Amino acid sequence: MLAYERTGSGEPLLLIHGIGHRRQAWAPVVERLAGEFEVITLDLPGHGESPAFEPAGRTVRAAVTDELNALRVELRVERPHVAGNSLGGLLALEMADAGHARSVTALSPAGFWIGKADYLYVRGLFAGVQTVARPLAPVASTVLRNSTARTLAFSWLAAHPERLDPKAAAADTANMVASRAAIRTFFGAAYRYPGTVGTDVPTTIAWAARDLTLLPYQALEARRRVPNAVHRWLPGCGHVPMSDDPDLVAEVIRETTRTQQPA
Repeated sequence: MLAYERTGSGEPLLLIHGIGHRRQAWAPVVERLAGEFEVITLDLPGHGESPAFEPAGRTVRAAVTDELNALRVELRVERPHVAGNSLGGLLALEMADAGHARSVTALSPAGFWIGKADYLYVRGLFAGVQTVARPLAPVASTVLRNSTARTLAFSWLAAHPERLDPKAAAADTANMVASRAAIRTFFGAAYRYPGTVGTDVPTTIAWAARDLTLLPYQALEARRRVPNAVHRWLPGCGHVPMSDDPDLVAEVIRETTRTQQPA
């Protein structure tokens, strides 16, 4: 079973992190939403405190879908609001396609690269980050107390790495190393988003304007392929916008959940 936390009360809201990250990525947003929703954060397979990722003969896509469905059954949550970042955004969109999401907020979602170069770029980026993270992890709790060091280590993810909590940054570095097998598995089975969310599911695709991981021009591809969604920018934010502007991210999620029909 995937590791998870439940916080707050109200309609269920499931938050899904991106590849190489962990559920704590949502911490700045959780504290802003827990007064209105029952917020559920999870660790994807092979990440954080979840078990190692074992597709067991299934495709990676089918295995992750099975894990998310099993978690919904365990939590007795049939159709939550869902928000996801990066890989989590792609999974959120697919939950809507399957009829398992009440609304979807996808933050710089994966699956909208235009050509092979986009895929090779992000895979190479992660390979480089892991090369740096392995020797950094044992000393990260000391080194990342320095804001300049955090900027150097996390500028590919955040527009304002200096705002990251040093302890969280050190734990994120350790998680990047510990989840490397799952990262390889996910990248080895990467795919473009194959569907289009129906008009009955309120959907927002919000792209970080300063995204250095999934480059912002992919937002134009998302607009073309998911015309029923509300599309907007997250100004001043990097690929993981929850630490750059948690107030804005929380408000985008609120607006989506309050929408009765997509614009």
